[in-house]
Amino acid sequence: MGGCTSKPSTSVKPNPYAPKDSLPQNDDSTPARTSTGVKASPFFAFYTPSPARHRRNKSHRDGGGESKSVTGTPLRQLARAFHPPSPAKHIRDVLRRRKEKKEAAPPAARQREEEEREEVGLDKRFGFAKDFQSRMELGEEIGRGHFGYTCSAKFKKGEFKDHEVAVKVIPKSKMTTAISIEDVRREVKILGALSGHNNLVQFYDAFEDNANVYIVMELCGGGELLDRILARGGKYSEDDAKAVLIQILNVVAFCHLQGVVHRDLKPENFLYTSKEENSQLKVIDFGLSDFVRPDERLNDIVGSAYYVAPEVLHRSYTTEADVWSIGVIAYILLCGSRPFWARTESGIFRAVLKADPSFDEPPWPSLSLEAKDFVKRLLYKDPRKRMTASQALMHPWISGSKKMNIPFDILIFRQIKAYLKSSSLRKATLMALSKTLITDELLYLKAQFAILAPNKNGLITLDNIRTALATNATEAMKESRIPDFLALLNGLQYKGMDFEEFCAASISVHQHESLDCWEQSVRHAYELFEMNGNRVIVIEELASELGVGSSIPVHTILHDWIRHSDGKLSFLGFVKLLHGVSTRQPLAKTR
Repeated sequence: MGGCTSKPSTSVKPNPYAPKDSLPQNDDSTPARTSTGVKASPFFAFYTPSPARHRRNKSHRDGGGESKSVTGTPLRQLARAFHPPSPAKHIRDVLRRRKEKKEAAPPAARQREEEEREEVGLDKRFGFAKDFQSRMELGEEIGRGHFGYTCSAKFKKGEFKDHEVAVKVIPKSKMTTAISIEDVRREVKILGALSGHNNLVQFYDAFEDNANVYIVMELCGGGELLDRILARGGKYSEDDAKAVLIQILNVVAFCHLQGVVHRDLKPENFLYTSKEENSQLKVIDFGLSDFVRPDERLNDIVGSAYYVAPEVLHRSYTTEADVWSIGVIAYILLCGSRPFWARTESGIFRAVLKADPSFDEPPWPSLSLEAKDFVKRLLYKDPRKRMTASQALMHPWISGSKKMNIPFDILIFRQIKAYLKSSSLRKATLMALSKTLITDELLYLKAQFAILAPNKNGLITLDNIRTALATNATEAMKESRIPDFLALLNGLQYKGMDFEEFCAASISVHQHESLDCWEQSVRHAYELFEMNGNRVIVIEELASELGVGSSIPVHTILHDWIRHSDGKLSFLGFVKLLHGVSTRQPLAKTR
């Protein structure tokens, strides 16, 4: 389900809840442009106002009130899923000619072709309740997208009688493919599984009849985060930006623990519950979201151009893609401009893949070093170096002197699994590196270790991890099959792990490598390894430790890993081993 666009020819407000189409609907197959000839916002130079915004007479999202004096939001074409960047020119020409030929066909023939394609083999029964008309009273339309529209509504009876809600109406006639049907089914499943978090839009129920699917959700009357950014002229103080980001990080960390990746985080998809300045922020629109296993990677290109992560364009990504999007939001909150900008989608994609965000222009020189470090660590192009949402909540800029309640980090899960599969030699290198951890990293690991509730001897086992997951589990966690993944941690079934070994198992070498102190830390770690863990080793033994097969010329590859003077692991070999160069670890599954 892609992003929805407001119609310039109507006065209907953009729909924060509406389902989204999967591909951009441009007049030709060239990438959608961000410029439409509308005068740019005087407050927010990088946003191009939507013509539809100037035609609205009602307040955004709440279905009433006076119109705002806020500059318009950008066109929503970029809010939808998009094609891979820079398609070949001849492919674009073929697609354009095909479209022109189709449009030249008689209308009756086109309609007959579409209807035949629509009906072949598609089961549009969802198993939702069918008593929508008797339970709900629909109000006025408050938004419209390509796949449907949203109305205000009230419950006619029951515990929520007269309670005002938002109802997303999706005509079944729009569900022309099995993928679009599955998108609707998955969105309802994710909303139902995750509903209950303070910063996630509340889901009430889903209904269907012969014509439509109805998704009943909380009505947020406070408007978009984007509206508030524009109203401030893009100027957020560090404290105000932190207040917003803490709410975003909390709900995203919760989703990631459940095995759900949102894939379309942006200011337009965060709504305030009321007009109050300190009202709660809620994430909406799970139309592009998906379940993902800890050992799985996704490969479909979806999202919104300015917020899409580099690995999404490379078609191999997981939950870290959401963290990149949060980094873009943080950059905008603090400086009022986008980190990556171009006039076309393909240009934006090139900037995301190749350019680095600027921290030299005002107001960055006047912001704290911690604020800049926070944003930089969310915008690393290598997703392995990026902080997780839970780690970001423990960053000194966010936490400060306050004690943060953070959820169990799924990264810990993956790191422990990799550690248990590692050779004894690599475990020794990780143990040496863990002794060089800085204070911030130790605080994060102590918080994660405490969540696992070690026994009176200060040890954790597989039961501790199982209990921690069960405590935080929702139906989404079962759908993403995280509990099944516990079988890969059988090494902890009968052996406890103390905090020292937990640090060695949980440390992310790639994240550590991104720190300014990396060279000093790894040199110190090698000195500790020399004193406690280094020993004479031959190339064949090292190859066995790494799981390198006999068909590989190990002497050519590994000959620099061993010191010729005494046959022990060299500094180069130590660093390589830290990164886990091993064919024993299976490749992540991609779908």
